[in-house]
Amino acid sequence: MAINYYPLFDTLTRKGMKKKDLLEILSPATVSKLSKNKTVTTDTIDKLCSYLECKPENIIEFNPNEGEIHD
Repeated sequence: MAINYYPLFDTLTRKGMKKKDLLEILSPATVSKLSKNKTVTTDTIDKLCSYLECKPENIIEFNPNEGEIHD
């Protein structure tokens, strides 16, 4: 997958927070998806930005080469 959420977990660390703090605004299933770099909705990204008072680039990262399939 070309999108990952490493910046989210870095942002949490910088704010002195842990992944479990996200359970205040997200379901355990959604937090699990984020941990596994699975697809989440833009509503989830919006909630995270509001909760962490940050921009989307502080939550998601796009790496186009990660999604490539090599022969």
